[in-house]
Amino acid sequence: MKKFLSYFLQGLLFFVPLVITLYIFVKLYDYFAGLFSVFGFSSNTILNTVFGLAGTIVFVTLLGILASSYLFNKLFLLLEERLEQIPLIKHIYSPIKDFTSAFVGSKKRFNKPVLVATSPSANIEEMGFITQEDLKDFGIQDKVAVYLPYSYSLMGRLIIVPKEQVKPLQKTASEVMKFVVSGGVSDAD
Repeated sequence: MKKFLSYFLQGLLFFVPLVITLYIFVKLYDYFAGLFSVFGFSSNTILNTVFGLAGTIVFVTLLGILASSYLFNKLFLLLEERLEQIPLIKHIYSPIKDFTSAFVGSKKRFNKPVLVATSPSANIEEMGFITQEDLKDFGIQDKVAVYLPYSYSLMGRLIIVPKEQVKPLQKTASEVMKFVVSGGVSDAD
């Protein structure tokens, strides 16, 4: 019976991640099939999805090339200024733009991984990223802003801590983010 249970548990270790991955893949396919069904290149939904996805990748890449040009950059900044003045839109667009630019682009903010003593008396530390080293605009001296991402989530929290409670980590930002988001399960390589 112990051998049966051992084999069953070993099978679960293989089966559960595989099924969850396949389920997510099927849901993503269904999402993209619905999203790109408007193109209707053919009667084959798989072909429509592939063409739609490829078209989107090409479009976003071309947009990136255009955004690199001086003229388009000026036009985009003008559009962005207008978007950030519209009452409801600015509360959606601005945080999403800031969050996105924190990961990619020239204004990356999650590029200084650190270990933070969040409860020094209990010797508890958390991994995070320094987002602001100078908080003088807020009237705060000798402290830094650290973003602590939550595991298995796209959310996190911002804490303000004394500089002495922060130690730099000798890993890349992507390695630390992968480790934290996985709940410490993945290797930090």
